[in-house]
Amino acid sequence: MRLADKNAIVTGAAKGMGAAITLTLAREGADIVLTARDTAALEPVAAEVRKLGRRAEIVACDVVDDASVKAMVEKAKAFFGNRIDILVNVAGVTGPIETPVWNITAEDFSYVIEANIRGTFLPIKYTLPSMVERRSGKIVNIGGTSGLRGYRYRAAYSSSKWAVRGLTRTVALDVGEYGINVNVVCPGIVHTPRMEKLCHEKARVRGTSYEEVYQEYVEDMALRRVTEPQDVANAVLFLASEDSRNITGQELAVDGGWDV
Repeated sequence: MRLADKNAIVTGAAKGMGAAITLTLAREGADIVLTARDTAALEPVAAEVRKLGRRAEIVACDVVDDASVKAMVEKAKAFFGNRIDILVNVAGVTGPIETPVWNITAEDFSYVIEANIRGTFLPIKYTLPSMVERRSGKIVNIGGTSGLRGYRYRAAYSSSKWAVRGLTRTVALDVGEYGINVNVVCPGIVHTPRMEKLCHEKARVRGTSYEEVYQEYVEDMALRRVTEPQDVANAVLFLASEDSRNITGQELAVDGGWDV
């Protein structure tokens, strides 16, 4: 197993990509601290982790709240015996859909930026000291291919994902001398409930059908198929393992060729 006896924190671990990532890391040998605001939604995922013979701990955490993140990391350290090997930042929000920039409220814009940037920064901030002390660690952020190209009518979300890339590259430079790898996986559209909501909302605003919006995404992809959560989880596993030991500060797009 590629992550035998490793300890991992996964934020936003309850659903979709977060759940797939959590279970993939566990299958490869990692014990997991699962975090989200809705801890009830984490219970089924934690149960699956334990069925795989790995330890799982659920910790409530609001990733934009400084005190909440600090407390979560302290609980994780206590659960893991003070050793955190892997941090995967999945938690985030989509924000306004199919909305031109002049119709996005300042409050909605700030909400997306805070959730997706501050919510990535704070877990990194509080996890890194123990990694630096041990001179070892893997951090994998979840960005998006909307952070690799412009994304019409998604100014807040696209801006936040561009910023995740900048944060990733800068942190990689800060901690490279300590043997810590920091990378970002950039999914395109992923087959999750969030995608269903996105397609339905786009269809509503445009006055078209869900199927038309869905097919539009498919036609934009070189491989003509929508990314599954497991595709993203496989990329995270690669970057969390020693297979990627000499890769840092990089973006790995998992989007079926949407950004080609």
